[in-house]
Amino acid sequence: MQNTKIEYSSSERTPVVLPEMEQLLPPLSGEQFSALESDILENGCYAPVIVNEDMTVIDGHNRLRICEKHGLPYKMLVFSFADLLEAKQWVLDTQKGRRNLDKWELGQIALKLKPEIEARAKANQGTRTDLSVNSSKSYPPTDTRKEMAKAVGIGEQAMGRISQLAENAPQSLKNALENKELSINRGWRILKAVQQLPPEERESAAAEMLSAVREIDRSDAEAERRGKIAGLFCKAYEKAVLLTPTEENVRIWTECTRMTQEEIEDSVQESYELAKTFQTIGDLLKNAVSCVHQWPDALSDQGQT
Repeated sequence: MQNTKIEYSSSERTPVVLPEMEQLLPPLSGEQFSALESDILENGCYAPVIVNEDMTVIDGHNRLRICEKHGLPYKMLVFSFADLLEAKQWVLDTQKGRRNLDKWELGQIALKLKPEIEARAKANQGTRTDLSVNSSKSYPPTDTRKEMAKAVGIGEQAMGRISQLAENAPQSLKNALENKELSINRGWRILKAVQQLPPEERESAAAEMLSAVREIDRSDAEAERRGKIAGLFCKAYEKAVLLTPTEENVRIWTECTRMTQEEIEDSVQESYELAKTFQTIGDLLKNAVSCVHQWPDALSDQGQT
C-alpha cells in the first residue's frame, strides 16, 4: 500500500463504487450515520474519500453517499494497492478500532475475504512449485483458516467456529449472533446440540434453546442488578459508621480538603439530603419489621430465630 499523494476533487473525477468493497464492513447504525451526516452538513467533508488508481472507492463510502445526497463537494485521495485483497485488509485494519467490531462481525468479514485468500495462496503455491522444480524441498499448503483468522485478528478456534455457524446454523441462531444476543461459544454449543437432530427439527430446537438462554440471561441480569443495589447499601453503611461527626472532626475535614465557602454550603445541603435518605431507609426497615409478610424472603431468618 502506498499513498500516491494524488488528489482529485469531486468536480474533476467520478469515483466507482464496488459492492464488495462497500459491503465489506457492517453498515453504520442509524444513529452513527445520522451523526456523520450532521457533522458533514455542519463542517463539510474534511476527510478525503480513499480511492485506488482505478478510481474505485476503498474507504469513505458513507461520506461519499452523504455528499452526493446533499450535493456537497469532497476530495479523493489516491492510494496504490497490490490487489483488492490488500485494499480490503487496509480498510479492515483502519476501521477495526473505530467500529468496535466484535468477533462475529470480524469473522463475517474474514469469510468475505476467503476466496481471495485462497486464490492468493494458490498463486503463491504455484510460484513456489515453479521455483523448485529441480529441488526436493516441498512446501506445506496454506492453512486458509489460519490466514483468515490472522487477517481479521481473531483466534483460529473462533474462526473455525464462526465458519461452522455461518455454514450450518439455523437462521434463528444466526440472527441471535448478528444481534449480539449470543456469544460465539454459546452459539457453537447450540449448533452441536441441534446437529444431532433430524434436519427438519433443528430450527425449532434452536429457537427453543435460544429462548432458554435469553431467560437465563434475564435472570442473571436481574441477580446482578440486585447484587449491585445490596452492595451499594452495604458500602454506604460501612463508610458512614466510620464517621464521628464532632465539631473538631468536621473542621479537620474542611481544612484538609481546603473547602471554599461555596463548597461548605453545598456540603451542608448534601448532608441534610443524605440524612433524609438514611431516615427514609430507617422508616422502610421499621415498617418491614412491623409487617414481616411484606418482605418474607429478606426477614425469614429473623422470623425463625
